[in-house]
Amino acid sequence: MVEDIILGLSRSKSLFVIARHSTLAYKGKAIDVKQIGQELGVRYVLEGSVRKAGNRLRIAGQLIDATTGTHLWADRFDSEIGDLFDLQDRLTSSVIGAISPQLERAEIERARRKPTDNLQAYDYYLRAFAAFFNFTEKASIEAIELAKIARELDPEFARAYALGARCYVLRRVFDWTTDVAHERSEAERLARRAIDLDGNDPSVLATAGHALAQLAGQVEEGESHLARAIKLDPNLVIARHWSGWSQLWLGRGDAAVEQFSIALRLNPLHPHGSCNALTGLAYAYFLAGRNEDALSCAAAAIRLIPIFPPAQFILAACHAASGRVEEAQRICAHAMQLFPNKRIAAYTSRMRRLDDAEMLAQALRIAGMPE
Repeated sequence: MVEDIILGLSRSKSLFVIARHSTLAYKGKAIDVKQIGQELGVRYVLEGSVRKAGNRLRIAGQLIDATTGTHLWADRFDSEIGDLFDLQDRLTSSVIGAISPQLERAEIERARRKPTDNLQAYDYYLRAFAAFFNFTEKASIEAIELAKIARELDPEFARAYALGARCYVLRRVFDWTTDVAHERSEAERLARRAIDLDGNDPSVLATAGHALAQLAGQVEEGESHLARAIKLDPNLVIARHWSGWSQLWLGRGDAAVEQFSIALRLNPLHPHGSCNALTGLAYAYFLAGRNEDALSCAAAAIRLIPIFPPAQFILAACHAASGRVEEAQRICAHAMQLFPNKRIAAYTSRMRRLDDAEMLAQALRIAGMPE
């Protein structure tokens, strides 16, 4: 429910909307709304609750000015559970209207479109989404299977196809892939099908575009889908993350830094998101010759997620480039124990600038990563 309401709000280009993962850090905590506003750098806070009784749902929401603590708007919405999407639309529209009546409603009309008419398929999609975020090999397989069931229940459910592709990307990043050719092919198939089904859904475009760029090696095509996702939804943090990586692979370092920095601003409290963005910044700074800045970002990323492979290897590369060969080799050896199938080619093959690829390859080579 929170995810979909945030997606609906973020469609408005007139609003800056903090991502779900950072907002959920406050769930169940008695924290003053002014403190939340200061920590996240936002002017308004939407809070509420969902209650279910039998086949009935009630959403209660209130909008608060975080600078004064003043309640600007409050309402409640009741409906049958089968009208879940309509219920979310009404809440989203009411909040938009309370924040700024002159906002163009056309910006959120796209949010009114249901992702699927099949609530059972939607339920399996949400289960797959939850399994994905467990970030374990077993859970990644479970997520793939649950997303497959969602697609079987609704063969035109674009987000379920995109999520399936995203699962294969996760497996590749964490070295869980068992059949490289099959998983790459399946990810590309699912990504392309998702875009064919709904090329106007920003989350579909972002997820599928990243799968095409990272797993299928179609970096230019993937970035074009990510750029469209950002145009449709400027607050979609995953699009910012993945656009940063695509820009990096395309040799556009400044653009990569910009996207990763926006991602950090949109989602400052979520460890996985922050780790991803900091790791991307580390690579961008490394390739720009800003080795100390790269080292700082890589170390910060590892403090958040100690076993994130790209962060481990860029940290080793930074030490190697600075002449701290023993430290680089120690870090790389430890990372290779965790991820024994990682190779230099996996980190350089997508790079379109040969100088970037060689610079990174040379540092990883010194650190001890196999070719």
